[in-house]
Amino acid sequence: MKTGLAIALMLILLVGCDQQNKRTLPKLGNRPLVERVVDGKTIVDTVDHQVADFAFRNQDSTLITEKTVAGKIYLADFFFTSCFTICPKVKKNMKRIYDKYQGSPDLLILSHSIDYRYDTVGRLAWYADKFNIKSDNWHLLTGSYDELLRMSYQYLLTAKEDDEAPGGFDHSGSIALIDRQRHIRGMYDGTDTASVNQLMLDIELLLQE
Repeated sequence: MKTGLAIALMLILLVGCDQQNKRTLPKLGNRPLVERVVDGKTIVDTVDHQVADFAFRNQDSTLITEKTVAGKIYLADFFFTSCFTICPKVKKNMKRIYDKYQGSPDLLILSHSIDYRYDTVGRLAWYADKFNIKSDNWHLLTGSYDELLRMSYQYLLTAKEDDEAPGGFDHSGSIALIDRQRHIRGMYDGTDTASVNQLMLDIELLLQE
């Protein structure tokens, strides 16, 4: 009887492990309708949301574009260097990910500063030095307000000027996980350790795809 129970428990564990290995991440975002012609017939279909092309300067004044992340997994978030509310918590958690994957050719981090006036390339370079961030894996980005706002919509993240918000900017503490085809595959609370732990597990899933 005990032997039968042990075998049953083992089978349950094996099935659970197999299901975990087969777990896939959803693709997030709006799925626009597109028309295409097949054999002379017009077919209306949906396509997965893909992050649009972009161009920003990083802390080294290097131009960072969609070509920089081509074929790579990356994280995207919004912050500003003088933020004293959620940004320090998010950056502390993201530093864990950076430290784990530093030097990896397959994972990048793109942190966009929403403070387009104050967070110049020089300011971002100071911030990167303060937290020992290197641009081999982690790009601190600056650009025009319109471009930053456009990309916040692309990543499904809040990032905008707001005189009533602390520091003058309303921005999300979430981190978006982007796959090698620039599809959004997950959204995580950057202020929450457990959520970032899950993000690290999901990074491993994407690395295996």
